[in-house]
Amino acid sequence: MTIGFIGLGKMGSNLARNMMEHGYKVIGLDTDRRIELCHEGESLPVYQNADDFLAALGSGKKIVWMMLPSGEITEQMVQLLTNRLSAGDVLVDGGNSNFKDSIRRAKGCEAIGISYLDCGTSGGMHGAKTGACYMVGGNYDAFRVIEPVLRDTSVDRGYLYTGISGTGHFIKMIHNGIEYGMMQAIAEGLAIIEKSDFNISLSDVTQVWSHGSVIRGWLMELAHGALAEDETLSSYQGIVGASGEGKWTVETALGLEVPIPVISASLMMRNMSQGNGEYSAKVLSMLRDGFGGHMEPT
Repeated sequence: MTIGFIGLGKMGSNLARNMMEHGYKVIGLDTDRRIELCHEGESLPVYQNADDFLAALGSGKKIVWMMLPSGEITEQMVQLLTNRLSAGDVLVDGGNSNFKDSIRRAKGCEAIGISYLDCGTSGGMHGAKTGACYMVGGNYDAFRVIEPVLRDTSVDRGYLYTGISGTGHFIKMIHNGIEYGMMQAIAEGLAIIEKSDFNISLSDVTQVWSHGSVIRGWLMELAHGALAEDETLSSYQGIVGASGEGKWTVETALGLEVPIPVISASLMMRNMSQGNGEYSAKVLSMLRDGFGGHMEPT
């Protein structure tokens, strides 16, 4: 199977390598620059022109996988591709698009015979390389076409067909809202310890919490790794970005009249972070950097 891959950034490049390591032929499109990705001495061809990129995929059914930022960048790429793809082709949006945009795009693609799959992707940069977690909505037959790729590049039991178009990105949105709340709780707890009169190593605390405790998990492991290097987190200002999913989760909950005080408060705390040296904000910034390579806004 040949996969046309668009968006060779931190997540995308690792996912492309993952696919290559599992025997898939990958062809890249990067309109800004050429990126050399290699696997076992074989380089991944990267095109700068969409027509050349699509021609390289051959004349049969095409599978194009996007890993682009949500919003206008993805919108423009979808428009460019739908003017060039043919009936029967499959277009996968593996980024964090708003689920309402995904529903609209899927309808537009369906009208011309193209299958649009909204594929929420979790696991950060490490997961993209070694085993991701996927939530996929859209046409079921198209899902079955890409299912071997999902199975090969995910962790065990790490992919789910969620149903109709929009559901993949909807579930990923809720996932990220929960992530906001979990990160905020970890950050606040560590901030209390850091400010207390007790001389307790935060590195030691997060290490023991990572082994057998109720709150163990990857976020705690990331916290331990960073704190083991520098408990003051001096390289972080504490300016915490929000990529959109937390806001969409809150907006959706308001529309459904579902109370979500934890997720709402965690979003407000991110909006309030201004690099004022608050330890909890530094922890949040460190965790975002740890799993997603998200640098602090300047």
